[in-house]
Amino acid sequence: MNTIRLLLVWLAGLSSALAQPVAPSIVVGATISQSGAHAELAADYLKGLQLWREQMNESGGLLGRRIELRVLDDASRAVRARELYAELARDKSVHFLIGPYGSAASLLAAAEAEAARRIMVNGAGPAAAVHSRPGRYVFQAAVPYAAYGTGVLRVAEAAELRRLFIIARDDAASLEMAEGTRNAAANGFVAGEVESYRPGTADFAAHVAKARAAKAEAWIAFGDVRDAAEMVKTFKRLDYAPALFFALGAAHPRFIALLGQDAEFSLGAVEFDPRLGEAARDFVKAYLARWTVPPQLAAAEGYTAGAVLAAAVRNAGTLDQEGVRGALARLELQTPLGPYRVAPATGAQTGFEPTVVQIIKGRAEPGTPLLPYPQWNERALIK
Repeated sequence: MNTIRLLLVWLAGLSSALAQPVAPSIVVGATISQSGAHAELAADYLKGLQLWREQMNESGGLLGRRIELRVLDDASRAVRARELYAELARDKSVHFLIGPYGSAASLLAAAEAEAARRIMVNGAGPAAAVHSRPGRYVFQAAVPYAAYGTGVLRVAEAAELRRLFIIARDDAASLEMAEGTRNAAANGFVAGEVESYRPGTADFAAHVAKARAAKAEAWIAFGDVRDAAEMVKTFKRLDYAPALFFALGAAHPRFIALLGQDAEFSLGAVEFDPRLGEAARDFVKAYLARWTVPPQLAAAEGYTAGAVLAAAVRNAGTLDQEGVRGALARLELQTPLGPYRVAPATGAQTGFEPTVVQIIKGRAEPGTPLLPYPQWNERALIK
C-alpha cells in the first residue's frame, strides 16, 4: 500500500513538473553566407557562433532561457543580406541580431538594424564605413582596419624611429589600414602621403628610392603575402634595409615559404593569436574539442560576437533593446580577440588590435621585436 501511495505521489510530482511552462528561447538572428564566394570563410564564422550557443545552453542559457540561432543565407551578396536583415528586424520573435560576414554586407545590414532600432553586434565587418555615421544600435566586435598599424607604431616609438614610409596595395582594405596608420602617426612621427602600388607588383625599386629620399627609418606596408615577399626580394637586390620592416603579410606561413631565411626579422601582424590571453586559449581548447581543427580568425569573430552580446544582456538583466544598447556601449570584456571596448557615439571598436609578431628562426613570434632590421651583409646563415 505504501509503495502504491509513493508511486502516486511521484507521478503527481512528475505531472506537475511537466505542466510547468518552459520559458521561450532567446532568438538571435543572423544572415551568413552559406553559398557563393564568401561561403568557406563564413562557415568558420558560423561555427564560432554555434560553439558559443552550445556553451551557453549547456551552462543554463541566458537569463534562464535557451538561445536559438536563426541563420539565413545571403549567398555572399550584400544586397541580399540587406533584404534578409530587413526581414529579421521586422520579426518580433527575433530578439537580437548578429551581423553578416564581410564589410559590404555589414554596412547594409547595419542600416536596417538602425532603422528598425534593433540591436546588432557587428562581428565581421572591419571597415570604418560600417560605423561612419552616428548610430545607437550597432556595435562592432571585429578588429577594425584602422587598428592594423597601431601596434607597429608603438614598436617604432619605443625604438625612437620617427620617419615612416607607409605603403599599401591598391585595394579598399589595405588603403584603409594604411590611412588609419598615417592618421595615428600624426603626432610624434614624420610620414608623407600613403604610397600605393598595383596588385601584382613584383618590383618595388621605385618605392625604395622614395623611401631612401625621405630618409625613412620604418617601412610599413599593407597588402598580401606575395607583395611582402617581393618587397624583401627588392630590398636584398638593392642592398636596402630600413631600421624597421613591417608588412602585414609577413605573419603568414607562406611568407617564410617564399623567402626562406630572408624572411628573418620581418615584422607582421595577426588579428587572432591563440597564444595570447586566457579567453583566446579557452576558446581554442573548446573549438578543438567541438570541431577537431584549430580555429582561424573568422571562427574567433563569430564566437566573440556571441560572447559580447551575451555579456551585455546579462549585465542589462533584460531583453529590452534600450537596456541592452546601454550595456553594449558601456561593456568592457576580455574576448578571444582582445579587450572589447567601443566608442559609445558610433559603436566602433576601440579595444581590439592585431598583435605584432616577428619572424625568428622561421616562426612568427610575439613579444618585444629585435631591432634594427639587419643589413644584408650582417646576416648569418641559421643552422
